Amino acid sequence: MVRFENVGLRYGMGPEILKDLTFSIEPQTFQFLTGPSGAGKTTLMHLILLSLKPTRGLITLFGQDATTLDKNAITALRRKIGVVFQDFRLLDHLTTYENVALPLRVQGREETAYRAEVVELLKWVGLGERMHALPQVLSGGEKQRAAIARALIVRPELLLADEPTGNVDPPLARRLLRLFVELHKSGTSVVIATHDLGLMEQFEDARRLVLGDRRLHVYD
Repeated sequence: MVRFENVGLRYGMGPEILKDLTFSIEPQTFQFLTGPSGAGKTTLMHLILLSLKPTRGLITLFGQDATTLDKNAITALRRKIGVVFQDFRLLDHLTTYENVALPLRVQGREETAYRAEVVELLKWVGLGERMHALPQVLSGGEKQRAAIARALIVRPELLLADEPTGNVDPPLARRLLRLFVELHKSGTSVVIATHDLGLMEQFEDARRLVLGDRRLHVYD
């Protein structure tokens, strides 16, 4: 599903901020991406999403060489990926419901076919009473849950989640994790970036991708 071979990244003429990254993410797997603050977890996720281009090395996404893809092909591949970044990226003029349903609208689906599914997911993440609210009146935790719901609604082949439980209380964090686990069981590969050791300890069998000193270490 994802393969990195000797990937390096630098900005301008500066030193490499990530170097010699070689790893793969197989279908239907669950892994944590961890490391100290500033190690490059978010940057690595942007590389996987192809929103950053590596300085060197090869990235293969869903069997295709990323260096040969045009803009339309990259857009098509991204539709297979659900993404939750820390800045949420909700559209201010859309309600919570509309933000979550947006990927389905982009796919051309009729609202009558997906409305019940969106409403049910919003209830699951605790936003059933906030579905008609605009992002400006949502708390940070509510925005985070809306971003998670938007990423999950398309049942992606790959989910990238950057600190998805960082702004919610422990009970809701466990509930969201159960949602990720169920998504994984249904066939989605899940990559959760976190520095929360307690969170990772709940999933001792999960693979760990550890960033440190600009390199990635893999622990199966």
